[in-house]
Amino acid sequence: MDRQTKEATVEELKSVFAGSGSVVLAHYSGMTVAEMTELRAKLREAGGTFKVVRNRLAKIALQGQPGEKAAHMFTGPVGIAYSEDFVSAPKVAVEYAKGNDKFAILGGFMDEEVFDAKGIEALSKMPSREELIGTIVGRLLGQAGEIVSRVNAPGQTLAGCIQVIAEKAEA
Repeated sequence: MDRQTKEATVEELKSVFAGSGSVVLAHYSGMTVAEMTELRAKLREAGGTFKVVRNRLAKIALQGQPGEKAAHMFTGPVGIAYSEDFVSAPKVAVEYAKGNDKFAILGGFMDEEVFDAKGIEALSKMPSREELIGTIVGRLLGQAGEIVSRVNAPGQTLAGCIQVIAEKAEA
């Protein structure tokens, strides 16, 4: 690999590390091309990507980045799974690792937080961005409905009292 290619790779990795919601690091030693293709396809469906990286270039790209403390994990044959959504890549990687012994999760990072393999597994169990937005919207709508009913309650009570007075006056 010539110097220009290395510099371009470092710049690409810097943008990946800066623009990803989370990055999962894993050993992939012994995986076949078909298994790698299957993993990449699953990640692509979830909006993620899997890339084999050169450890030295990845460590250089991490210098000065929020996930710099994860540089020690780049040893041996390492690949990174990443996505804009902070949960998609960990979910797919953890699920794939359960069915493939050759794919071993080392850890990962999200902004300045560095996780070990158990941390990535915990991250994979979190709800996705869309699920969180749905939950928040549901709660906001519930609260708005409650506010409307409480604002209307005194007016309805007053209207009921006026109707009772009117009925007594007619009688």
